[in-house]
Amino acid sequence: MNDDNDNEKREGRHDPSRRRFLKGVGIAGAGATLADKLWPAAEAKEEQTANHALSGTVNLSLQVNGQKRAVKVEPRTTLLNALRNHLEPAVTGPKLVCDMGTCGACTVLLDGKPVYSCLVLAVDAADKKITTVEGLGTPTSLNAVQSAFVDKDALMCGFCTPGFVTTLSAYLKQHKNPSLAEVREACKGNFCRCGTYPRVFEAALKTAELKS
Repeated sequence: MNDDNDNEKREGRHDPSRRRFLKGVGIAGAGATLADKLWPAAEAKEEQTANHALSGTVNLSLQVNGQKRAVKVEPRTTLLNALRNHLEPAVTGPKLVCDMGTCGACTVLLDGKPVYSCLVLAVDAADKKITTVEGLGTPTSLNAVQSAFVDKDALMCGFCTPGFVTTLSAYLKQHKNPSLAEVREACKGNFCRCGTYPRVFEAALKTAELKS
């Protein structure tokens, strides 16, 4: 009889511990379940916030070929996209080809230096002087490189021509008497799908000769 009472007492002493343990397990399980439900919701909210931020627009003033041009674009808009698709009238000299910064067809000058406009954000160009092929010369008043391209027939389809002209105009301004090897090196970032490289190099060398 006493043994039974002792067992009941021992079991009674252990019961609260077991109940606390089981209660703790239950709370932990509920917490984990709640976390599983809340985590995707938090991620979705964060993604929604990011998308909302990207979908906003900013007002910019771009200095293009000596003129201030107002444009309203998303912060992620490239300079090439802004020039071709968001200005009125559009600036279509820089061409969209690879959109990866490898072909050079979209080359423009930022403060006199050639850059791929498909890799530059419009917001980053707002404080810089932007010069496209249209700003180098006009149909009635070509610059030296443009004139040499015509004389040497340095174009076929003409799609890559604005990039070559822009690149070489900047290069020859800094290098007065380059060799053929140096001209080839200067053009290595511009690709011609038609393979008119020899004529392009001839035009560049003629420009340098006339300027010397």
